[in-house]
Amino acid sequence: MEKTPLKLYNTISKKVEIFSPLTINEVKMYTCGPTVYSTAHIGNFRAYVFMDTLRRILKHNEFNLISVMNITDVGHLTDDEDNGEDKMELAAKKEHKTPYEIAKMYTERFFEDAKKMNINFEDVIIAKATDHIADMIAFIKGIQKNGYAYEVDGNVYFDVEKYNKDFNNKYGELSGINLDNQLAGARIELNLDKKSPHDFALWIKAPKEHIMKWKSPWGVGYPGWHIECSAMSTKYLGERFDIHTGGVDHIPVHHENEIAQSRGLTCDHNHTQATFWLHCEFLKVDNGKMSKSLGNVYTISDLENKGFSALDYRYFLLNANFRTPQNFTWEALESAKVSRRNLLELLVKHKQSTSNNFTKTPFGNSVAKQNAMQFFEEINYDLNLPIALGIFWDMIKLEPQNVVYEVALQMDEILGLKLKEEVEQVENELKNKQSIPDHIKALAEVRFNKKQNKNFADSDRLRDELKILGYTIKDTKDSYEITKD
Repeated sequence: MEKTPLKLYNTISKKVEIFSPLTINEVKMYTCGPTVYSTAHIGNFRAYVFMDTLRRILKHNEFNLISVMNITDVGHLTDDEDNGEDKMELAAKKEHKTPYEIAKMYTERFFEDAKKMNINFEDVIIAKATDHIADMIAFIKGIQKNGYAYEVDGNVYFDVEKYNKDFNNKYGELSGINLDNQLAGARIELNLDKKSPHDFALWIKAPKEHIMKWKSPWGVGYPGWHIECSAMSTKYLGERFDIHTGGVDHIPVHHENEIAQSRGLTCDHNHTQATFWLHCEFLKVDNGKMSKSLGNVYTISDLENKGFSALDYRYFLLNANFRTPQNFTWEALESAKVSRRNLLELLVKHKQSTSNNFTKTPFGNSVAKQNAMQFFEEINYDLNLPIALGIFWDMIKLEPQNVVYEVALQMDEILGLKLKEEVEQVENELKNKQSIPDHIKALAEVRFNKKQNKNFADSDRLRDELKILGYTIKDTKDSYEITKD
């Protein structure tokens, strides 16, 4: 049977298209990574699970993948345009550290949390902005040479009006922005140094107290946020590459500016930097926006402190299409946790099945293998994960048969739920549970009731007593687990 072609929604064309790389069997992909001034929150990680899932699907389709993700450790102002302070410098002042210490700490924390989420960065080129200042300066010089950048008192700006004049109003092709319909100063605060309020900074003059700064042809300063992605993607992937991913919040400013900068360097009317622009929608919390003032900007650690694992959250994310907003609630995460546990226990039964029989279609084929074909067809249509996950569930509800476990592991190459390891862990837990003597279970239950009634002294005493008897109690959100030492 002919393989279903991979189809992806392209933000720049506003339609689902058959994916075809620039080079046969090779895909070059760039992802906008984190600005490492604080701990990444669960909304951020939706975009990186999207990136990870896309990479898994590309590999399933047998493409050789060259993938790059940036780390923004300089130049991202508190306003995504040209206003405010550098987020790195602001965090450094707040936490009484240097910007470099802040960057190191939060970069490490990001990758620790990503590992818990089973987001694979092993073969991804990680490009730190501060390691590529020379590349950015060279890129800006090229734009300036072509007449699309100008310098004012140590600041270098991109000339949007000249760009639009020369390239037939291309600015806005990604986002749909029409500059003619915008009032001066409505998009960004008026800056008298700029020829137009729509111009954006490529290089920013550094004040004396600014720690992160470098020498340049325009004086001491630091790069604007947008230039880093254009410069680093060009360095590692070339002037044209296949896929650029990010969040929908990047569309109207950051990604629009990337395209303009890159075209300003190449002077090619048809140049859009990437052929496919793919974007992940927002994560809402309780049907509203995440906000520090509302206290609902949750991190992976926050989930763990409430008894959830990062894989519970990954499973939760798989239940919605990445192109639609998804609503996070603690109840929804609890439901995802229960579903994932049930999924694992069903797979234990399939793994342990000794029957060589398998459920057949009317044509005598394995239902599980037919489910696999349907699953991969769905994921190849714009990452249709909710439907694919439904097919996965239809399969694991079949009568116990080893082929289901084997096919589930194949599907997990896309889902990324670490099913092999997680099923083994649940299998061991169930074995331990079956081997726990009744008097130990009874003692553990008494201890749990003491804890529930806040009689912590007796609860701790009984925990120690169980430990002496050779059993460890691990409390979970609403219950506990007993394991034999």
